[in-house]
Parts: sequence; structure tokens; C-alpha cells
Amino acid sequence: MAFDRPPRKPYKVLVVDDSAVVRQAMQAILSQDPDLEVVATASDPVAAAERIKQMVPDVITLDVEMPRMDGITFLRRLMAQKPIPVVMCSSLVTDKSETLMQALEAGAVEVVCKPELGVREFFEESCQRICHSVKAAAQARLSKRRVVKVEQKLTADAVLAAPSTTAMARTTDKIIAIGASTGGTEALATLLSSMPIDCPPIAIVQHMPGTFTNAFAERLDGSCAITVKEAKTGDSMLRGHALIAPGNHHLLLTRSGANYGVEVREGPLVSRHRPSVDVLFRSVARVAGKNALGVILTGMGDDGARGMLEMRQAGARTLGQNEASCVVYGMPKEAMKSGGVEKELPLEHIAGALIKLA
Repeated sequence: MAFDRPPRKPYKVLVVDDSAVVRQAMQAILSQDPDLEVVATASDPVAAAERIKQMVPDVITLDVEMPRMDGITFLRRLMAQKPIPVVMCSSLVTDKSETLMQALEAGAVEVVCKPELGVREFFEESCQRICHSVKAAAQARLSKRRVVKVEQKLTADAVLAAPSTTAMARTTDKIIAIGASTGGTEALATLLSSMPIDCPPIAIVQHMPGTFTNAFAERLDGSCAITVKEAKTGDSMLRGHALIAPGNHHLLLTRSGANYGVEVREGPLVSRHRPSVDVLFRSVARVAGKNALGVILTGMGDDGARGMLEMRQAGARTLGQNEASCVVYGMPKEAMKSGGVEKELPLEHIAGALIKLA
């Protein structure tokens, strides 16, 4: 999918990291993409602030632990005073998941993981994924806030065969399936916090690194009336519960008799993602059919567009987040173009619409 940008003008990137190795590696990799230009680097947030005074970048890559000021403090100040899209970089360490969730809440648009060791090799192997994240962030719509190597683009066929028959007969039980990417963490928090405790069961795919999905689920669980947890194979779909796909695994809806459950499955990247919204939506079309409600939220790319069309063709009701309320109007736009979205709504109206449809 082509990235929307002004003709002949690449996105300007500021790289902020206290490691000279990381700064050099990031500059080398991002500079390989004709849509990106590293205009400056900085070893800490104080130096970054000086660079921003000289030239305002379109996007910033930001480390968490740095001298003079940590990345999250800088991010909060930046979002409160002069919002600029930020891709947060952090080590792939489980005990730092809480820190990364704070970064997302502070306004980071994307998260890129880096290991403690072998940094250069990691960036080289993840060149396309990093460039995609930076370009997605550069297109994000922001407002002031309160004080991988990519293989051939596969479809859901790589994980789950296309449905050859209609889903089982309609019952009184409804299922909600939600897909999101860039900007989705905040959008999901808004949507789920508006869902009543007796709402239909919800299955969610949010594009997010593996070590962060459990912390994200726990954070949502603490702020919503409903129960939110990271999904595990065999989990039942229960009213007032939401299950989030674990990072780096696909999430599929299953059904045994009248009971719905989920399966967490490994597999190839689908629509360049794992978990993939297309995989979840296809599984919902297969086993729930007319019993399903589908929602596609803010995000870069077209993951979910095919799956949502399959859901609608199976009789499901489908909603898309409208352009005005999206951080990045990519996934909802593509789903709308394909005919998968029945109706677009502002984010704050989606929860109410789901309850009425259910």
C-alpha cells in the first residue's frame, strides 16, 4: 500500500537515543527508505529539544532510558506543548512492559522493540518493519494531551481456509470482534470503558509487540467495568469479558455447540502482521456468521479489510471508525472501500451502537 505524503518530500525524522550505535544504525536503516530522511540525531531529550527548535521533524524515534531526562517525561512534555508523532524504542524485556504502557498513554504512536545485545543486527533484520512503523507514525493525527523482515504479504489463507459453507444457525448469543493498529491503544481504552458489564463477549486484535499485550490487557482491566485479559487457547467467550490477542500470535474464534471460545495459534505474518485482524475476522465469519458484530478502528495499512468483508457477507453487522476520530485513517478506509464496513461512526459513538445492535 502506498503511503500518503507530499510529492517528493520524505518524512523528516529525528532519532533520539543515548547509544551512538543505535543512532548510527537507525540513521542508516531509515535513510534507505526514500520516504524517510533523518534530519538530525540527539543523545538525550535536552539535546533533542534544541534540534526541534532548529527544525521541526515529522516524526521522532525516542529511547526510554537516557541521561538528563527519561524518554517518557520528555514525551509527556512534548505532547502537552508541541505534539509530534513519536515511535518509542525500548529493550525487549518483560519487566519494562509497564514502562512501555506508560509511554503509550503519554502519547507514543508506535512501539519498536530492541534487545539489550546485538542492537545493530536487530535493526538490520527489522529494517522494513521499523520503516513501516515510522511512516505510520508520521501520518498520525495528534492533539495536545493532558499534563521485522517483512515476508511476502500473505492473506488469511495462510492460517485459516476461506469458509466454504455458512456459519451455524443463528442463536441469541452475540460476539463482538475488534481490530486496531496505530492509535488503537487509546481508541480501545475509550471504547471498552463505555461497554456495560453485561455486554457481549469481545475478541480483540491490536497490533502490538508480544511482551506488551499482557500489560496492556491488565491496564484496560483496571480501567473498565468489563473484564479484560490476554487470550489463551481454550478461553471461553463470556459476557462482560474481552480477550486480547497475545503479541506474535494469531487469535481465532472457535465454537463447540452453543459455546464460543478462542484459539491462539502461531503462523506466518498475514497482511504483514501477527496477530492479524484478517485472521480473527475470518474465523468469526466462519463460526459466528450473523451472530457477530465487527469493528475496525484506527490503523495503518489494510489488515482487516478482507476479513471484515467476509464477516459482512456472512451476515454480520460491521462498523468502522470515521476519519475525523482516527489517529490514522488507513484500516477503516480500506475496509470501507472494500465494502466490508456497513457504517462509519465517531469513536465515542461505537460502543452505544454495538449495544443497540446486540
